[in-house]
Order: sequence, then structure tokens, then C-alpha cells
Amino acid sequence: MESHNFNELFDQWAKEYDQTVYDQHGEYNEVFEDYEVILQQVIDGLPAAPATILEFGVGTGNLSTKLIQAGYKVIGVEPSEEMRKKVEEKGLQLDLRDGTFLNIPLAAQERVDGIVSTYAFHHLTLPEKEQAITLMKSFLNPRGRIVFADTAYENAEAKEALFKRVEMQGKMNLMYDLNSEYYELITDLKEIYEKNGFVVDFVPLNRYVWLSSAKI
Repeated sequence: MESHNFNELFDQWAKEYDQTVYDQHGEYNEVFEDYEVILQQVIDGLPAAPATILEFGVGTGNLSTKLIQAGYKVIGVEPSEEMRKKVEEKGLQLDLRDGTFLNIPLAAQERVDGIVSTYAFHHLTLPEKEQAITLMKSFLNPRGRIVFADTAYENAEAKEALFKRVEMQGKMNLMYDLNSEYYELITDLKEIYEKNGFVVDFVPLNRYVWLSSAKI
């Protein structure tokens, strides 16, 4: 969402986002398979509540809802005005701010205990991801965690196999996304975390999505 303007896309998607996520027969059903479990896995990787959590790409507030219910204080970052409206309609008790991974809307002295994101980090190029991790680290308290869930590839062979599967399924919109977004190899993601002094683990959650859990 940095050198690329995704706001218009997400403004348009806001009304149908939840429908896409929960559609078990839609084109993206395998991407969002076990969606509720994925959200819970992100939360399970965080320091115990009560703690302050920074969430990037709040969207319509699905993860925020679970975080608040679990007793966390949530600062939400969402650049799409229409998505922010959806969150406000739900009446969630979170501190919702306009910003991005590379334009973090925190004051210099603000610190958080955990940073989370689901289905959003792929909007950044690999160099932007590295820059974002460096920035996020500067706002983390000691023993803080970064826990993300997003599409990634175990290796080049897995990437090729997934592309072939999507082509065979005739999922042209999904194929366009895989070709135009910045989904990374696990090895490349691991490298940028380790450059910043993190120990990071990756766990597959479905055919597309991996959970990354990073700590200093």
C-alpha cells in the first residue's frame, strides 16, 4: 500500500469483503479456508492480554473484534476510508488510525507489545517489507512479537505447483492476484526478519497462508 495505490481497490471491496472471506464456494475459498482458525492462531502467538497490540490492515475489523474480545487494547491502522467506515459501523472499541506499514501513525514515544496483520503484508515489495520490519521493531516493547498471516510460498517448486493448480481451476482473478501482488518465498521473508535481529518461525495454516511469528 506504499508505492502502489490500493486504497481505491479496497474502498470498492469494503462492502463485499466479508462476503468474499466467508464464501466457501467462491474463487478465494482456499485462500480463506479456516479463516476463523487463522485469526485465532495470530492471537495465540501474542503476549498475554492485557497488552497493547498494533494491527495493520484492519479491513472490516474481523481480527480486531477477536483481539478486543480477548482483552487486548488495539491500535488499528487502515488506509482505506471505506474500510474504516465499516469498522466504525461495528462499534468496535479500538483506536483506529489512518496509516500504512511504512507510515506508522504512532507518536515517537508510543510502544506496543505486539504487532499483527492478516492478508495485507503482500502489498509491499520485498525491499518495502524489510523497511517496514525495521520501522515496526522501533515501536516494539522488549519481548514484543510480530505475528502475521499471509500468503507465501515454501519454495520455488511450491510456488510453481500452486500456479498450476490455480490455472487448472480456472480461477483467473486469483491468478491475476498471484501475478500482480508481492507474495514471497519463506526463505526471503526469514532473511529480512533475521537481518533485524528477530527469531522467526513459519507455520502453514492452509494451502496459501503461512503464520509468521517473530520475536527478538
